Amino acid sequence: MTGAATAAVEAVAGRKVDPSHAALIFRSERHLRVDGVAPSIWDPLTGDYQAADGVVRLHCNYPAHRAAALAALPAEKIWQRPAVDVETAVHAAGGAAAALRTPDDWGKHPQGQAVAAEPLIAFEPVRNGRAAPGGDRLRVLDLTRVIAGPVAGRALAALGADVLRVGAEHLALVPAAAVDTGFGKRFTHLDLRTTGGRAALLALVKDADVLIQAYRPGALERFGLGPADLAAHNPRLAYVSINAWGHTGPWATRRGFDSLVQLATGIASPWAAGELTHPLPAQALDHATGWFAAAAALEAVRRHRADGGAWHARLSLARTALWLAGLGRVAADPEPDPAPYLSTMDSPYGTLTYVRSPVGEYSGPPHKPGADPPVWLS
Repeated sequence: MTGAATAAVEAVAGRKVDPSHAALIFRSERHLRVDGVAPSIWDPLTGDYQAADGVVRLHCNYPAHRAAALAALPAEKIWQRPAVDVETAVHAAGGAAAALRTPDDWGKHPQGQAVAAEPLIAFEPVRNGRAAPGGDRLRVLDLTRVIAGPVAGRALAALGADVLRVGAEHLALVPAAAVDTGFGKRFTHLDLRTTGGRAALLALVKDADVLIQAYRPGALERFGLGPADLAAHNPRLAYVSINAWGHTGPWATRRGFDSLVQLATGIASPWAAGELTHPLPAQALDHATGWFAAAAALEAVRRHRADGGAWHARLSLARTALWLAGLGRVAADPEPDPAPYLSTMDSPYGTLTYVRSPVGEYSGPPHKPGADPPVWLS
């Protein structure tokens, strides 16, 4: 995993980085401490379960997904049902689950084939226009949750960008992940379901350089906030889209998370007898996709400044999984000593112990959700 982490971080850094530091930033949420205590990230119901013919994983970190899993499995125990049936039922109820597949099975699956046809990072022009130099400090809108998208925003914040995370009161968060990925950012709330919320976002977009979003495909387009819509308001905008399962194929709009993608693609296949699964020693798909998304944002900005136009970059956890699988499979690297890479910082949450960024310095601690107004710093 260290090699993959180093490659992803160096894509943003543009230079060599310490491999141990890169590996630790891929595990940043595991090293976070709030007043000396490690916060919990996983819901107790989240986990791998033996099904009638294999293994299925439930992801229940959000209350709505937990409720959906319980609603989909009201009477029968999971072990009495085929894994794919459980996966299908949970998704139909509005939850998130994945059956364990082998890499060969995933390669034959319609979604696996769709993902294999996609590039690791897809770039497409969405509007022509003259090149503009832009300011010295990038302005980044971070419309993401959990890990991959927020990691991209955090990486750009460490490089000095003005990063404004945009959430809403009705959008649930994993609190520990929000703290871990919030360094160097401000955090505002806008309800994009409302006319006022959309108007406030459009006012920010007019002066933004980058927008990173991790809604499922089509979600923002329904509100007139897709790449082409926003390019009409800002013809130099770098629009970066991240999703779980790829941007084409039958699962493109399916809910998904790193641990689920690891099972479905076969990365988490057991190595030894008695194991249900053998996942990676980090949420590596999330972190790698986040760093690649930061690199994609910088490349889209470079393309505009060199050639003009607005650009859209697309990435997915499933496509990152295919890239990672192509690097080969070896035993887990030993955990580097984290001490040289940790610092402390006072914050609204308490004293934080955290992994420093390998590419720069954070301007400040994570802010509370909704604590900041929807404005740029300068």
